[in-house]
Amino acid sequence: MSKKPLQKKPEVGTTGHSWDGIEELNNPLPRWWLWLFYATIIWGLIWTILYPAWPISSQGATPGLLGYSSRQAVEADIRKFEERNAPLDQKLVAADLTTVRDDAELYSYAVKGGAAVFRTWCAQCHGSGAQGAVGFPNLLDDDWLWGGTIEDIYYTVAHGVRNEDDPDARYSEMPKWGEILEPEEIDAVVQYVLKISGQSHDAARAEAGATVFADNCAACHGDDGKGDPAQGAPNLTDAIWLYGGDEAAITESVTNSRFGVMPAWSTRLSDAQVRQAALYVHQLGGGQ
Repeated sequence: MSKKPLQKKPEVGTTGHSWDGIEELNNPLPRWWLWLFYATIIWGLIWTILYPAWPISSQGATPGLLGYSSRQAVEADIRKFEERNAPLDQKLVAADLTTVRDDAELYSYAVKGGAAVFRTWCAQCHGSGAQGAVGFPNLLDDDWLWGGTIEDIYYTVAHGVRNEDDPDARYSEMPKWGEILEPEEIDAVVQYVLKISGQSHDAARAEAGATVFADNCAACHGDDGKGDPAQGAPNLTDAIWLYGGDEAAITESVTNSRFGVMPAWSTRLSDAQVRQAALYVHQLGGGQ
C-alpha cells in the first residue's frame, strides 16, 4: 500500500529582520486570533456609545445612551448608608458626649465612624496612627494644648485653631521675641527653658534667663513653666515638643514664634461626624 506523499508547506516570506543568521518569518496570525481582535474593537465601540467615554470638555465626558454614572452610583450608595445610619447619628447629636460611653452600641458606632473620619480628614497632618509630626500634635499622649476632656477635644475639632473660617476658633499668638528682646536675652531664656525641661544647659546663662522668663514668658507659660491649656500655652518642663526641644528649635520658637493653624471642621463635616472624630481621638489613650 503506497503512502500518500507529504505536502510541502507553502513558502513563507520573512520580515526582513535577521540576527546572527536567524531570520524572522512573516507567518500570518491565526484566524481565531484575528476574529477575537476584531470583536474586541467592535465591543469597545459599542461600549463608548452605551457608557460615558469621550471627554468633550472640562465638565465631563459623553454621557452614553444608558445614562450610567459611576459618580451617581457612589452617591446613591452613600445616601443609602446615610439613611441607615440616620437614627444613630440623631441619637449621637442629641447625646451628652460625657455619657456616650455608657451606651455600648452608640459608642461603638461613634468610635468606628470616627476612625473613618480621622483617616479621611485628619491623618494627613496628625498621621495615620495619630502620632503627629513636627508642627502637628501627637494625639496619643496626655499633653493637650487646649485641654484633653471630651468637651475640649470636641470644641477644638469643631472650631479649629487660629483659622479665618470660624470666629470661635481657638486662638493664641506668641510674640516674636526677636523683635522685642536682645539676642543675649533670648539666649539666656533658651538656656533657662533647657534647664526646666531637664536638658543640658549653661547654668550661668540659665540663671539670667530666669528673670527674662519671669518678666516676659510666665504670663502665658506660668511661673513654673508648666503651661496653661486655657491659653494654648505649652508645658515647657516635659519632654513633649511640638516643634522640637533642642537648643536650635527653642531658639527659633522664641525668636520668630510659631503659628500653627487647624481648620474648623464644623464647616466641612456634619455635627455627628465631628462628634465621632472627637470620641475617636479621646479614646486613643491620652484623653482626660
